[in-house]
Amino acid sequence: MGFILKIIITGIVALVLAQFFPGVSIDGISSAILLALVLALLNAVVRPILVFLTIPITIMTLGLFLLIINAIIIYLADYLLDGFDINGIITAILFGLVLSIVTSIIDFIL
Repeated sequence: MGFILKIIITGIVALVLAQFFPGVSIDGISSAILLALVLALLNAVVRPILVFLTIPITIMTLGLFLLIINAIIIYLADYLLDGFDINGIITAILFGLVLSIVTSIIDFIL
């Protein structure tokens, strides 16, 4: 039950954040929940591979390269979903960062 609740909350947060970022568009609540599910799957499967492959550059940038990995995950979700669109690397980095922060706060509360 916790996983489903987290996906729904993440979808709602993503939908709200899309209203504040001009380069992000989500078609509706169903697209937002599907986005949250795709992001969860990509973070579980693709992210560890990317983190492992980029360990040297992540160490050299003191972990800041992880923001780029988040942006890559966001772009992959954009590629996989029709109802989600993101324009620009800076928008992807900021959207991913804010989404991570807000969902972490919500996870802490729940």
